[in-house]
This record gives sequence, structure tokens and C-alpha cells, in this order.
Amino acid sequence: MSVRVYGCNHVAIGVTDMEQAKAFYQDVFNLEFQSGGERNAFFKLGEHQFLAMFKVDEVPKDNRHFGLIVRDETQLAEVREKVTKKYGLELIEGFRCVIRDPFGNRIDVVDLHDESLVWLLPYQEVQKAGIRFD
Repeated sequence: MSVRVYGCNHVAIGVTDMEQAKAFYQDVFNLEFQSGGERNAFFKLGEHQFLAMFKVDEVPKDNRHFGLIVRDETQLAEVREKVTKKYGLELIEGFRCVIRDPFGNRIDVVDLHDESLVWLLPYQEVQKAGIRFD
């Protein structure tokens, strides 16, 4: 048998305050809330992925992380500005835009620049974003 992976279905993170987490991710990343309850929340990520949040007592402090893609440098700058000024979070040095959310989850934020698009070309999101190669 030969397995073929077509993408990532979801990323799951722990948060200590569900309402604060929902507000943060909607405010900073403009994520669309799909469903949830008192102890969980699900947000749309692109066309076929989602971010799942679950209420936990403590978020582990380790190197696990996930990455989000924004359109361009302007949006990267907007994320950097909002997380540092409004939320008082520090950028992790050595990267263009890497943070820990208010609960300690590490997020690498990248953009759709030419070098990163090679592996994204099959996805509809790239075409919908208006990215074209000559």
C-alpha cells in the first residue's frame, strides 16, 4: 500500500481561557469561528483545515508549534504590530514573525512569498489569493 497525504486536516492547541483565546485568534488572525462550546472551539483555516482549541489547566512549554500563512509582508507587519502593541507579546528573535500566544502556544507566521509557494501550488487558496507566476 502506498499512502499519500493531501494536507493537514487540523491543528489542536490547549488554552487556559477559552473566551480570551477565541477573542485573540479572531482579532489577530481574523479566523472564522465554526463551532464550539464551553471547553472547545473550532476555527476555519483556509479551505480544508481547521484550528481546534481545548480548555486545559496548563499549556506545556515546549517546542511544539504550528504555522499560519498570511498573504504578504503587509499582513505580517499587521500581525507583528497587533501582537506587540495591543497584546504586549514579544516576537521570538531570529524569525520574521514568530510569537507565543497569550497561553504559550508558539505560532510561526509566514507569508505567500515566491520561495514558500512551490509546495502550495496545488492548493486553491493560492489561486484565490491572486498569486500568479510568470
